[in-house]
Parts: sequence; structure tokens; C-alpha cells
Amino acid sequence: MDLGIKGKVALIVGGARGIGYAAGLEMATAGAKVVLADLNSEGAIASAAKIADETGAETLGLQANVTQLSSMQDMVDTLTDKLGPPDIVVVTAAIVDDKLFVESSPEDWRRMIDICLYGPMNILHVVLPGMIERQYGRIVCMATDSARIGQARLSYYAAAKGGVIALIKSVAQEVGQHGITINAVSPGATNTELRIEREDSLREQMGEEKYQRREQKVLRMYPLRRIGEPEDHASIIAFLVSDRASWITGQVLSVNGGFTMP
Repeated sequence: MDLGIKGKVALIVGGARGIGYAAGLEMATAGAKVVLADLNSEGAIASAAKIADETGAETLGLQANVTQLSSMQDMVDTLTDKLGPPDIVVVTAAIVDDKLFVESSPEDWRRMIDICLYGPMNILHVVLPGMIERQYGRIVCMATDSARIGQARLSYYAAAKGGVIALIKSVAQEVGQHGITINAVSPGATNTELRIEREDSLREQMGEEKYQRREQKVLRMYPLRRIGEPEDHASIIAFLVSDRASWITGQVLSVNGGFTMP
């Protein structure tokens, strides 16, 4: 299927690994020029080189800190100079805390809000003026169904992502007249490096037998009886930034194996 993104510049913020990397690979395969930006500059550069080797696409790896507006501007200036202005922006940078709210602290909240809510706001504020001028843009931000239905131990993560949902719906109404679409993908549990690291820590804390019982309980909550893979989300992201999704904006698409059906 031709996505209509050949030659377009796709920026993935948080793209060194996980869903961001998978989305970058998917779009590079479809002919896009791909920029992976991440706080982990070595990871972003290495992942960009890997995508280039696998697909032959033009790629670029950059360091960027989503919590700093100036870093986002520097990132866009650099990629514009090297590959051209971004036509497509995908925001996957995030952290997750597994903690009861009463055990959390204001420092936890601030870190979460800075990365998961202010991060997307910083990115949108930097890329939208150019997209408006060019009368074209495709933006996808990652959300979570925890923000739509609530989830214990993820309270302030859900709160930050709830802000992202409100943000994309509101901004979509402001910029649609300029040929710009903004949507969100809401993933269920996914075997990203972040989740695997978190699960390894839980396994160590709980012991193997207790952990396996927990894992089976988790799987029973998914009608499709499996945890997601980054590629499950990458294909949806690629669709939302394609010509075939040009009349879809302000939407939140759950990709979660049936975990929730909001």
C-alpha cells in the first residue's frame, strides 16, 4: 500500500528505541526521510544508522530534550538545514511510574508532566508555525487508555496523558484549516525496551513463580491473549500520517489488544 509519504521528512521524538524506532523504520520503508531525536544521542544516532542500512533511506539521529523549548527549536533548525523542514512529527518520548499516588511526591509529578505533557506542547509549539506556512502537516502523539478510564498506580501518568488528549483535540480544531492533522495513538502494554526493563525489575522483586502468576493474570485481561509489539503501533502511526488518513484529525485510536474498549 502506497502511503504517499515518499520524500517527506518524518521526525520521531523519542525515536531511539521502542515504538518510536519501529515507526521510523516503517516510514523509512515507505520512502520517507527519517529523523530520530532522543535524549540518548548515541542511541538515536545508532538507530538512525541502522534504519538507513536496512532501508536505504536518508536518516539523521539527533539529541533533543523534550522538556526544553530551546532544545526543540535547535532540533528543528538542525534537521531543516540537513534534510528539510518536518512534514510529519511523531511524539513517543515518555516515562512511566508504577506507584500509588499517596506514595508519590511533587517531584514525581513535575518530572512526569514535564516529559509527557510539556514535551508534546514544546514540540507542537516549534513545528506548527512552519506547517501552517507550508499548509501541510501530520502529527501523531502517544496517549494511553489509562487517561480515558483511569488505572491504579498510574495516576499522574494518566493525568499527563489526559492533558495530551485534550491538547491534540483542541489544537486540531485550530490548525485543520491549514491542512494539518493531529491524532493520538493509545497503546496497551507493549514489549518496548522500557516495559521489558520494568518487567525485569518486577521479576527480581517478586521472584519467578509469583511473577509468572502475575503475567498470566495480565494476559487474561487482553482478549487477544498477548502483549503488544512496537510494530503493532508503527503500522497505525504510518497510516495516520499517510494520504489515506487525510480526513482524520483530533482522534484517539486505541491499539491495545482489546484491553479497554472506550
